[in-house]
Amino acid sequence: MPPRNIRILVADDHAVIRKGLCLVLGQEPDFEVVGEAGTGADAYNMCFDLVPDVCLLDWRMPRMDGFEASRLIRRDIAMTRTLIITAASLDDCPLDQLEWTNGLIHKDTTPATLVHAIRTVAAGENYFGPHVTQTLLQRNKEKARAVELPQLSQREQEILMLMATPATYREIANQLILSESTVRTYVKRIFAKLDQPNRTQAVMTALRHGLIELDP
Repeated sequence: MPPRNIRILVADDHAVIRKGLCLVLGQEPDFEVVGEAGTGADAYNMCFDLVPDVCLLDWRMPRMDGFEASRLIRRDIAMTRTLIITAASLDDCPLDQLEWTNGLIHKDTTPATLVHAIRTVAAGENYFGPHVTQTLLQRNKEKARAVELPQLSQREQEILMLMATPATYREIANQLILSESTVRTYVKRIFAKLDQPNRTQAVMTALRHGLIELDP
């Protein structure tokens, strides 16, 4: 049996952009655009009926912004994962709300990167590009507190560095010549040591306390 298509709902209040996104995504043989919405509230309601694999949400929309829609979708529709897309400066984005979504991507990205991000999110992982982690580092640099954190092993630091990139866990495993299950075991240890619930928060904590550094 061939693999099932990735079903996508596209939400953007600008019809031209929304249609353009649908056109780009419709060119992928394993993508199926199942619906369009012009507001966050409409996207949330449509997810109950359509249950897409991924809901692509613009951040700034009327009647409910993308982050709030994402929070409600993730709370109420477990089968649907979300990806925020925005043209706004990341300095203006509520990055403290990243835990409400499975990914964030900028509208100036290439179609290939957008497609990769959707596939990553649909596969059950999160997608936050390097520009997001760089912004998080800059924003939180002055908020760092001197707290004692457990020491990470060299392998844990290597994996944590790669977790700060868009690489999937499978790609991290291939790069380090490990099995994906081994990488996921290390990731669980990292979460426990940093006392963080997910990849995004773990990377933010590591950057804030200087446990890892990103290449400029």
